[in-house]
Amino acid sequence: MNFFENTRKPQGFGGKLMAKMMNSGHAKVSQWGFSNISAKPDAKVLDVGCGGGANIATWLDKCRNGHVTGLDYSEVSVAESQELNAAAIKQGKCRVLQGDVSAIPFSDEVFDYVSAFETVYFWPGLKKCFSEVNRVLKSGGTFLICNESDGTNASDEKWTKIIGGMKIYNRDQLVAALKEAGFTEIKTYINAKKHWMCIAATK
Repeated sequence: MNFFENTRKPQGFGGKLMAKMMNSGHAKVSQWGFSNISAKPDAKVLDVGCGGGANIATWLDKCRNGHVTGLDYSEVSVAESQELNAAAIKQGKCRVLQGDVSAIPFSDEVFDYVSAFETVYFWPGLKKCFSEVNRVLKSGGTFLICNESDGTNASDEKWTKIIGGMKIYNRDQLVAALKEAGFTEIKTYINAKKHWMCIAATK
């Protein structure tokens, strides 16, 4: 396995290293993504594909009276996220579980927000996964997608050759899949200079 496969599913020591690198490497795009929404302080949040846990920490800061759940299918990512957010877990404000976005292990209409930072590239079928997100969101809840690649920068395609199972989507593809999955109001934000994309979709 090449080291960059750890972006898809961190494993072993290389995965542990990658999870830490993702926390710092994605900090700016995540910050920009968060700037496009305003979160309720008592919100219930699910961060899917939580990686190293940095975005869980940001959600906890924004929703100080709420609760944040992290979900990842990588054991290494779950452990890293738990370590980074250990204090909040101890206080009962956070939990991090291993699980799959195509079968989210929660009942219907639980969360006010679901976020996906730098992760939908690896999801196994957008409509199925987006429908699962829609199912666990409360009515009026928001699904926040934030990608460092907006599908219009040809040089980004090199990553799809290096990382197995990766697909970079453009805005139209993501919006179409969100509509198919039942989302109604869909707002898109693009940083054209950096090719960043953020989508806030309301159930």
